[in-house]
Order: sequence, then structure tokens, then C-alpha cells
Amino acid sequence: MSNWLPLLATLFIQAMVTMALLTLPVMAPVAAKSLNISPAMVGVYVAITYAGAMFASLTSGTTVNRVGPIRVSQYGLVLCAVGLCLCAVPWLPAIVLGALLIGLGYGPITPASSHILARTTPPGQMALVFSIKQTGVPVGAMMAGAIVPTLMLGIDWQLTLIMVALVCLISALLAQPLRNSMDDLRQTNLSFQMASLSNPIRMVLGHRALATMAACSFMFSMVQMSLTTYLVTYLHDDLAYSMVSAGLLLSVTQFGGIGGRIAWGVVADRWLGAQRTLALLAILMALSTLITALFLPSLPLWGIWITLLMFGASAIGWNGVYLSEVARQAPEGKASVATGGTLTFTFLGVVVGPPIFGALSSLFGTYQAGFFALTVTSSLCAGVLFKLKSSSSKPNRE
Repeated sequence: MSNWLPLLATLFIQAMVTMALLTLPVMAPVAAKSLNISPAMVGVYVAITYAGAMFASLTSGTTVNRVGPIRVSQYGLVLCAVGLCLCAVPWLPAIVLGALLIGLGYGPITPASSHILARTTPPGQMALVFSIKQTGVPVGAMMAGAIVPTLMLGIDWQLTLIMVALVCLISALLAQPLRNSMDDLRQTNLSFQMASLSNPIRMVLGHRALATMAACSFMFSMVQMSLTTYLVTYLHDDLAYSMVSAGLLLSVTQFGGIGGRIAWGVVADRWLGAQRTLALLAILMALSTLITALFLPSLPLWGIWITLLMFGASAIGWNGVYLSEVARQAPEGKASVATGGTLTFTFLGVVVGPPIFGALSSLFGTYQAGFFALTVTSSLCAGVLFKLKSSSSKPNRE
């Protein structure tokens, strides 16, 4: 494949910023005990990070065009590193600021990579290539789930945050050799204007297909981030799993997400098209959240594995299909702007979803309540997508 280098570079960067964002949620039970707060407060952390990501995604169209997608990605990695170091300070205001910086670093990464891949990917491979690139999200989450709890066995949670920050800085340096070839179209004289913040949203709302993808991503992101944020805490607090075992089961969902992202890209490209594929995924999310809510300590481990693999394949596997359709529907040369606009709605779902999940779980005294709420959300999304099936895009066979 001629675009293998851009694909590998964007996948690697995506994995690192995802690991940075999820490091604190994975260690939530331990960190919360040290800070003397409820583990359910991790939903607030996620909301703050994605509030920063929303703002960054709105500005990313202009920023990417001005300095180039690789430079933007390097800035993102550095911001994530600084944010992780602030989260290591046992003082809530510092953690809030750290969460915001991590979000500002995370937000522009996907628009930057979409800018690169839209240039280098043949039309008939869009869903597959974007899906492979988006496996960086579950890969990063797998790294967080498998590495962070293990690190905490030897060092404390604060030093673990600093170690992840160091890896982010090294990753930013490793990206430098790619800048000349991938940032060659940058427009250094382009100025940023406050009006540009609303341009991506206006583009999305004025385009029916983009608006449909944005609404879909809003609901799907609520499910995805609630799963990633709360699964370890749910298994540890409600089902008495050890931190290491719970972290490994989080990695199972991410493994399902990796396979799902690639498989759904093929399905969308060759058979169903983007909208029908997303409708199918909504059904699988509803089933997975319902079964997860009904987990019991006596349930065989293989049953939990199968459920979490299906959960990951659907709730974490949808992004590549969604992003490829956004890039395909975007006006020529506007992939990063359209992606930034739709990601505003995606990130809004993340800002809203985990805090609601945490509030419901605290209200009812069990994380099962949050998973039942996700069942309702997924079912509603499936209904909306099936009602719109007549306007779904056909598979791209160019």
C-alpha cells in the first residue's frame, strides 16, 4: 500500500495520545483513594479532557493548514506530557489543569491525521485505511490497561504518570523526520480568526450527511468512553476483580476494538456502506451493554471475555467507518475542517456521557445502572439509523 508510512505514523501518534488520556482513568481506584475522593469522579476528569478536545478540534482546521499536521501532532504530544505531569501533583486544581491540557493535546490529532490520509488514500480504500489508523485508539487503551496497573505494582501512581509523559515526549521527537514530507502544504501566512471556530460547525449542520454522522458519533462516543472510563472500576469495586485482572479485561475490549475497526472498514467498503454498518454496530452496543450490566461474580471468565470482545468490537470499532465517511462527504481540501466540526459533537458526547454514567452509578449505588442507561442510548441510536436507512451511503467501489 503506497500510503503505509503516513498510516503507520498517524496510528502510532494516535495510540500515544490515547494512552496519555486513559492513564489516569485506569488507575482511578488507587489514585482516588490517595486523593480521598470517589472513583466515580473520574467521569469529571474525562469531561474536562474532552471539553479541551472540543475546543482544540474546532481550531484544528486552521492550525493544521498553517503549521502542518505533523507539527500539530507534535504539539499535541507535548501538551499531553505536560498534562500528565500536572495530574501527578496530588492537588485537585493541578489535576483539573492537567486534564484540560491533555484534552487540548488530544483534540487536534484526528483532524491532523485525516488531513494526511485524505491526501494519500485511494477512494476505494478510505474506510479500511481510516479504520486501521483508528486502531491507534484501542491500541493506546490496551497499552494503558496492560502497562499502567503493572507499573503501579513497582512504582506509585504519580511516578507512573510521569513515565507515560516521558514516552509522549520521545514520541514527539520521533515524528520530526516526517515533517518535511507531510507538512509540505502548510500555509505559514494563514491567520487565525475567532470566526473560524464556528465555521466547522456551520459546515456540518449545513450538510445532511455530515450532520447525520455527527449525531451518530455523539451517542456512540457516550458508550465508548463510559466503557473505557468505568470498566476497570466496575470490575474492581462491584465484582471484586484485582486491579491487574480488571486492567487486562479492559485490554480485551480494546483487542476487540482493533479487530472490529478493521473488519467494519471492510464491511462498509465492500457491502453495507457506512450508515448501515453503523446501525448494525448500534444494535451490538445495546446487546453488549445489557449483558455487561448483568455480570455476576460467578459468571465464567470465558463468558466475560466473549461479551467484552463484542462490546469492544462495536463500541470501540465504529470510529474508522465514521471518519472515512466524514472525509468522503467533506468538500475537497476540507477534510480536516469537516472532521474537526463533527468531532465537536463526538467530544460533546464524551463530555456528557461519563459524568452521567458516574452520577447514575452513585445514585443507585452500582455501576450496573450506568450500563443499563447505555443500553437505552444505543437502542435509540439504532432506531434513528434504521429510520434513515433509505438515505444511507452505498459502498464506495471507486
